Amino acid sequence: MSDSALPRRVVVTGATGKLGRAVVAHLHAVGVDVLAVDRAGGRDPRDVDCEFLQVDLTDYGQVVEAFTGGADEHAGGIDAIVHLAAVPAPGLMSNATTFANNSAATYNVFAAARAAGIKRVVWASSETVLGLPFDTPPPYAPVDEEYAPRPESTYSLNKALEEEMARHFCRWDPELVMVGLRFSNVMDVEDYAPFPSFDADPQLRRWNLWGYVDARDGAQAVERALAHDRPGADVFIIANADTVMSRSSASLLAEVYPGVEVRKELAEHETLLSIDKARRVLGYAPRHSWRDHVEFRDKEQFSV
Repeated sequence: MSDSALPRRVVVTGATGKLGRAVVAHLHAVGVDVLAVDRAGGRDPRDVDCEFLQVDLTDYGQVVEAFTGGADEHAGGIDAIVHLAAVPAPGLMSNATTFANNSAATYNVFAAARAAGIKRVVWASSETVLGLPFDTPPPYAPVDEEYAPRPESTYSLNKALEEEMARHFCRWDPELVMVGLRFSNVMDVEDYAPFPSFDADPQLRRWNLWGYVDARDGAQAVERALAHDRPGADVFIIANADTVMSRSSASLLAEVYPGVEVRKELAEHETLLSIDKARRVLGYAPRHSWRDHVEFRDKEQFSV
């Protein structure tokens, strides 16, 4: 693992979203000065408890101002960017609208960071590039970063293109460090109540191989990515260590994807979205589980 000190001052885009709020709180807790950026929110202290600037990321000029201290009453001196802002999933807007917003926003963030001389960018890629919703079975399990992106939606296509774009930005500037985090389905504690009901039908959550990530562990992954100082572009799957199911991971694969090669001996509830690379390279170590927040009749049955 290649580490350095955390950057002093960081812009977080998409700061009022579910993951964004967790990231802002976590970075504050570890002593990072955060400028929270989003297109909406910021007036209510429950949005983000820090410096806030309303920015339309599809407008390059606004992004440059945010990153260079050009906006009144907001200092520059930005050391790194955490780019989380996006239309967050397929099907929320028309395909063309999703692509136009997300592609422009990410290009503007990458280009403005380069123009401002900012050498570290962490951005939210997505588990969807792995082939979600896995109507075509995965090539093997647990899935990892070793096979080429398999986007199956406009949203995912854009995420795959962002990863390619980052590689070229790093080719243009060999000092750039760009880390794409392929986040699984982000959850807050209040989202865990229905999880035990998923056991009734394993098909309900097969679309992402029964994966998820606690927002607090997603925020930890952002911290670890900000401390990464190996130049170039790289991507990492970020999920929790377990699945959303109380059934074993091996039995789920055997029932739903019987023809898929299983490349390792699986722990009882081991994630099928491999986090081995994130553990090894970033030092990512998920600390939370939905099992800690849901009461069961037989707790031993549902132990991790």
